[in-house]
Amino acid sequence: MTEGTDPEAPASIPSPPPTVFDIRINDLAWSDPFRWLASGWRDFRRAPGIGLFYGGCFAVMGWLLLKVFEYSPAWTLALSAGFLLVGPFLCVGLYDVSRRLERGEKPDFGESLTAWDTRVGTMAIFGTVLLVLEMVWARASLVVFALSFEGMPDFQGSLLKLVDPENVEFIIAYTGVGSIFAGMIYAVSVVSIPMILDRQTDAISSGLTSIRLCLAQPGVMLLWGVLITLLVVVAMLPGFLGLLVAGPVLGHATWHAYRAAVAPPALSR
Repeated sequence: MTEGTDPEAPASIPSPPPTVFDIRINDLAWSDPFRWLASGWRDFRRAPGIGLFYGGCFAVMGWLLLKVFEYSPAWTLALSAGFLLVGPFLCVGLYDVSRRLERGEKPDFGESLTAWDTRVGTMAIFGTVLLVLEMVWARASLVVFALSFEGMPDFQGSLLKLVDPENVEFIIAYTGVGSIFAGMIYAVSVVSIPMILDRQTDAISSGLTSIRLCLAQPGVMLLWGVLITLLVVVAMLPGFLGLLVAGPVLGHATWHAYRAAVAPPALSR
């Protein structure tokens, strides 16, 4: 026995490794979502070329969805599910740009295209989870249509049925189902992808952290979701051209939302 060592002193017990519930969620103010948008706009202005590339991708996705909905409405939700796998990979490039600007580094277009390559497995798992939710959402929407009408309406018929006051029960059911699934997807993913990019975090931990954030700050996160929805809807009105700017601005803003809401690892225990 080493001299000077107390034989009766208890052995030190190593602290358990941190869990997802040790990640600290910061308090947010009602003004924070507007600050995130301002930061997103600032990042877009500092790297406009990269932002316009990703914005163009969002606009093309919108045009493609519109054409599919026009000629074959039944396939629209299925194609949307496919885009749900592409969208996060596009946003990762914008998150990488914001992260580099935050560090005082110069954004690189090539690096933004491959920012996901070190997290491809985790992002694939998370994308699969979102895809399953989207497929269930699509099936539920088709069931509502099938119970309300005979057959799938065409493009104009779908729009008319969605705004016809005589179909108030269908409108309530359809929007209710959509709101539930949209809320679930939003809660799971609002800060998950930037967290996966920024940390060595698995898909489950990032998803649970995102849900914890929405439960801890429901009012602010609801406001953030409403702002995202309004901006996307407004950006879609001029032939999806508004997505050229709104898409990258929201992508950059989401990075700042994550950084503001989730404490750094050193401060989470």
